[in-house]
Amino acid sequence: MSVKLELYRVFKEVAEAGNITAAAQALYISQSAVSQSIKQLESELQTRLFVRNSRGVTLTPDGKMLYEYVRSAIGLLETGEDKLSQTRELQMGQLTIGASDTVTSQFLLPYLDQFHQQYPAIHIQIISGRSHKILGMLQSGKVDIAFASTPGENNSLSAFPCFSTHSIFVAGADYSCDFDHVYSLDEISAFPLILLDRKASSRLYLEKYFLQNGLHLQPEIELGARSLLVDLATIGFGVAGVTEEFVRRDLESGRLKKLNTSFEIPPRSVDMCTLRDVPQTAAAQRFTDFVKASLT
Repeated sequence: MSVKLELYRVFKEVAEAGNITAAAQALYISQSAVSQSIKQLESELQTRLFVRNSRGVTLTPDGKMLYEYVRSAIGLLETGEDKLSQTRELQMGQLTIGASDTVTSQFLLPYLDQFHQQYPAIHIQIISGRSHKILGMLQSGKVDIAFASTPGENNSLSAFPCFSTHSIFVAGADYSCDFDHVYSLDEISAFPLILLDRKASSRLYLEKYFLQNGLHLQPEIELGARSLLVDLATIGFGVAGVTEEFVRRDLESGRLKKLNTSFEIPPRSVDMCTLRDVPQTAAAQRFTDFVKASLT
């Protein structure tokens, strides 16, 4: 097919130039090579494509019909090559990122803003979801980059640590507990707890830590949204298990207060994840480089 494609390129040039000599000059090949290519194409298609005249050559009826298709096909190929070039140079393209709403608002926003200012022609799509969902979408090719807490070792993923998160327990400033007391695991588990539902990786991580210490968490309220967790804790519905980095404003404003504990839950890492053995698009590669450069 690649050989015939070159024959079609010669055919198109001769048809548009109307002259073997002019076509040869435009293609930077000899006149005999042009003539031989036309003869070979006519032989393969079993029809005559050109007739000679005093000024050069003109298309036969079959040649005219073929020319319309060849012109369109080669035009599409050239457009495709041009689009690829533009994509490599980030003059166009699409970048799809998977991240939770919280990670997007608390971490990604400045990067998205700066990247968009530098590469306004790149269309950025954000798909919201918890870690397990967006990691699944990354592995199925539905997102280019996932920002997630990775579940241990995964040989198919390449993960770059972005920031650490810490699990803490908080309550509203007026909640009936002693904020000066240092609470044990048993005492924390005895509170009416407000936790995210079990679809959240942070909830599963919290449960795992308590189970390793012989305790089973039984929350009084389970929610799907982090904001509701904060709202209900603020108005005194119980003690909420939250990610410290995501409630800093509430802690600083006094809306929430952190309970002192005799234990410290090991931090988790939120990573920028890509598929290890799959080449990235130019836009995805540039964005990952962009984030890495700012964090190192």
